[in-house]
Amino acid sequence: MANVEESSPFLPSQKSGTNDEMKPTKPSSSNSGKIPAPSAAADPVKPASSVVSMGWTAEGLPMGHSIGTAVVGEPIMRRAQWESSLCSCFGKNDEFASSDFEVCLLGTLAPCVLYGSNAERIGSSPGSFTNHCLPYTGLFLIGQSFFGWNCMAPWFSYPSRTAIRQRFNLEGNCEAATRSCGCHGGFVEDEERREHCESTCDFLTHIFCHPCALCQEGRELRRRLPHPGFNSKPIRFMMPPGDQTMGR
Repeated sequence: MANVEESSPFLPSQKSGTNDEMKPTKPSSSNSGKIPAPSAAADPVKPASSVVSMGWTAEGLPMGHSIGTAVVGEPIMRRAQWESSLCSCFGKNDEFASSDFEVCLLGTLAPCVLYGSNAERIGSSPGSFTNHCLPYTGLFLIGQSFFGWNCMAPWFSYPSRTAIRQRFNLEGNCEAATRSCGCHGGFVEDEERREHCESTCDFLTHIFCHPCALCQEGRELRRRLPHPGFNSKPIRFMMPPGDQTMGR
């Protein structure tokens, strides 16, 4: 039996562990009256990632919850609302009321002019009005001649709505519907999916509510951006002096 125990590879570890457990711990004479200090290994240091600050963000999420590249604990910025709704044909009763009425007339009688004006404000470059108004007019005439309604121009004009929404960080139709229904989930958090769906909604809005979409975009741009003609250098006028009389 002795030979079997000596040849077992597990025997030395078991003996050494048993001997260590059987050995009593003798307190030293210098520290006999003192309470032994806890060792550094007794209290392991917690990693920084496990420490989560208490509190809530503006979206009702915990402070430790981060989406994408958002900073932990930083409130998530909401997207801005449109200045007027899609069906607000006459706009709002404010200082832009006369401009809203003009937009409504242009969207009803001359949508090509309104679309060119919107593109000119977004682009702010020479020739933007002509480069957008003329192609829109051609597609408008083709749609009216062959199909009886303006079904071709919305394919050309809907990217302007996407550009306005992205430039001013405006809420899209899909996100507005999700918020109104109280549905929260991965759709709003996933930026790529959300933008793809919003672009589709922009296209459908121009197809089925084309005049209303152009008017809403025109009202939004006139409240947020001045006309490019007002961005030129100021002109100084020299006023002639008034009548002068010779004093005696």
